[in-house]
Amino acid sequence: QKILEKYHDLFRLQWEGVIGNMHAPSQAEWEQLLTNCSAFLFYGMERFMSHVLLSWLVAMNIPKCRLVILLDLVRSRQSYQRITNSDIHKSGLRVALERPTETAMLLSLTGVGSVIATQWYSSLEENAERLETLLENLLSFGKMTGQIVHVLQK
Repeated sequence: QKILEKYHDLFRLQWEGVIGNMHAPSQAEWEQLLTNCSAFLFYGMERFMSHVLLSWLVAMNIPKCRLVILLDLVRSRQSYQRITNSDIHKSGLRVALERPTETAMLLSLTGVGSVIATQWYSSLEENAERLETLLENLLSFGKMTGQIVHVLQK
């Protein structure tokens, strides 16, 4: 919340979405957010794809979304329990499709222009630092996404 407020004046368009513990978005909300945005940010627990239905995502056409930033793969005891209970009911192939590379490919196939995603588990604090770096370089310095990825790799 603090990071979004810090960069609020640099956003050219209106920011909308679900922030904090307001509620868990429904599949309809995910669809509305992804289809009506030029950029999408997910900052949350576990894998992004564990929150959306695979069959729903692959059927989508979202070419207006030019950038998806996935700051996921954060684990707590509660989120680990939730994901473990969820994964029991999924095939191995379905769980494999939730990995970062596969998620980026699926989003790309739906029409997303660029995907920036974490590749390994980290803490909320580490992802907050990544988000701060991303927004600073994207909005304050006007860097391109490829340049930002190079900054994040350092």
